Amino acid sequence: MSDIPLPETALAFLRKPNPAVMATVTSKGRPVSVATWYLIEDDGLLMLCMNADRARLKHLQSNGHVSLTVLGADDFGTHISIQGHVVSIKPDVGLADIDRLARHFLGTDYPARESPLVTVHVEIDRWFGWSGGQPLQY
Repeated sequence: MSDIPLPETALAFLRKPNPAVMATVTSKGRPVSVATWYLIEDDGLLMLCMNADRARLKHLQSNGHVSLTVLGADDFGTHISIQGHVVSIKPDVGLADIDRLARHFLGTDYPARESPLVTVHVEIDRWFGWSGGQPLQY
């Protein structure tokens, strides 16, 4: 894992609507993973949205560490794994953030409008990339 900032090649990969899996840790120390959408914000923070009643939100509130692995949509051998920590958890007022995610991944606003959502911002602490059978070049 590298603790140097993400290079432009890695950021370009992460800006694509690639599939991703995030992992959190329960209060009993069990790892939990789930498929998720994500965005890299202009300030370099990772943005995630989730329902306000999700178990993963409770995990992040009690242990702010999170891991995200982003897989190349057409090449699962190309991926970037990120480890980070939560810097903010806020209500997604007007569902503006989930709409940004849905437009990025689906091309349309988020269809489920009835559940309250939260936006989580994560600061990236470390990362590692793999492509073509070798560490990501940067």
